[in-house]
Amino acid sequence: MSDETPGTVYLVGSGPGDPGLLTVRARDLLSEADVVLHDKLPGPEILDLVPEDRREDVGKRAGGERTPQAETNSRLVDHARAGRDVVRLKGGDPFVFGRGGEEMEHLAREGVPFEVVPGVTSAVGAPGVAGVPVTHRDHASAVTVVTGHEDPEKDDSALDWTALAALVDAGGTLVVLMGVGHLPDYAAALRDAGLPADLPLAVVERGTWPDHRTVVGTLETAVETRDEADVEPPAVVVIGEVAATRERVVEQLGGRGGDGGADGG
Repeated sequence: MSDETPGTVYLVGSGPGDPGLLTVRARDLLSEADVVLHDKLPGPEILDLVPEDRREDVGKRAGGERTPQAETNSRLVDHARAGRDVVRLKGGDPFVFGRGGEEMEHLAREGVPFEVVPGVTSAVGAPGVAGVPVTHRDHASAVTVVTGHEDPEKDDSALDWTALAALVDAGGTLVVLMGVGHLPDYAAALRDAGLPADLPLAVVERGTWPDHRTVVGTLETAVETRDEADVEPPAVVVIGEVAATRERVVEQLGGRGGDGGADGG
């Protein structure tokens, strides 16, 4: 280990993509850090705030390759032990499917000082700016956020789609992150579990980004809605009565929510 005083690692959430939604703390750290290790999810306007010579891409690369988590962990420790202050920049919030918990524990084990800087999670922020509140006094008193980056039919699935369907049926909202690819699987699983075919559904692609889009449909038309609009990741899927709210507000919805929509379904 270096004799230098270790630097600090900052686990920073960049929010859903609009640089205006960065926290003041996050923006200050991006300007001050010696190095920024980032994923692909932070919006391009946010990454442009950091000079290229202070950025390291530890996210997904062309061809489907991605930096192994163990390598990212090692880079954080190596930089800090060399006396550098490091921003580990993530989309949304570090602790909402951002592996911030794993990195925090690794840093603690290695004796590296760290600080957590929360961000606006895309699970709430992206639907919100698109006119889809994840809770609503008239429609939803609970919200459940899950990852869609697994197949609900696989033997070791960690998600009980029957139980999730029951939560929605009881008046809740289901928000699925990273779930565009497996939408056919879990839409079918939720219908098989008893949710109605006409249950509203919204897909928010690149929420708050300049090229954001929102499409709306139902659980029955979910796949058709996705395919007709050619929706691609990153996107947030919202399932529940709240998804119908957009229809009633979109004409007056400003900012990066009301002017880039591709409503369908």
